[in-house]
Amino acid sequence: MNKTSTFKNKNRVEIKFYAFVKRTLDILVAFLGIVILFPIFLIISIAIKMDSKGPVIFSQKRYGINKTTFNIYKFRTMDVLAPKNVATKDLGDSKKYITKLGSILRKTSLDELPQLINILIGQMSIIGPRPVILEEYNLINEREKYGANAVKPGLTGWAQVNGRDRLDDETKAKYDGEYVENFGFVMDLKCFFRTIFLVFSKDGIVDGSEVSEKNLEENTIGIKNISTK
Repeated sequence: MNKTSTFKNKNRVEIKFYAFVKRTLDILVAFLGIVILFPIFLIISIAIKMDSKGPVIFSQKRYGINKTTFNIYKFRTMDVLAPKNVATKDLGDSKKYITKLGSILRKTSLDELPQLINILIGQMSIIGPRPVILEEYNLINEREKYGANAVKPGLTGWAQVNGRDRLDDETKAKYDGEYVENFGFVMDLKCFFRTIFLVFSKDGIVDGSEVSEKNLEENTIGIKNISTK
């Protein structure tokens, strides 16, 4: 079922009102997060400089809302010689590029913290489809079928909490489409609390460097079970 126009066909007044509420919450959470977590930002920054040569912050072009581009910020987790603009799961031997500290940051998702800056300035939201690199054409095209490119990308999202890098592009897009179809406070709340649970339990969250053909096959089989109300 093609849902390209799902988001556009929803109640416009309802969407605009929740978009305003969502943006207000994004600003509040991002600002408080940066202030409260500043000591952790500082500790991680020092640790990165001690662990390997290179900048503390990694910046990369990503697709944003309506396929516009922006620079996403992350704590650097790879060697400066790692190939640019390539998804981790697509690297032949990604583990050889990931630093010792980087492996810890990625498994705990602490490398994503600088994206609070992206959220504060309005390029991202706390919840939404994850922003992808410009070379991931297939995922962007799959998302277009479900209208998932029409919402602001997020720090975490429905596809993230349902498999992350273990999912193939079609499955990711289908989850992102389900998020769009159920766009609202309840869905965001489900994503938020499920993210908290997964971060602490590490259940279901697999880094791109650990993706295997078996994982992809297992998650692809489950695509038919995703709700498409």
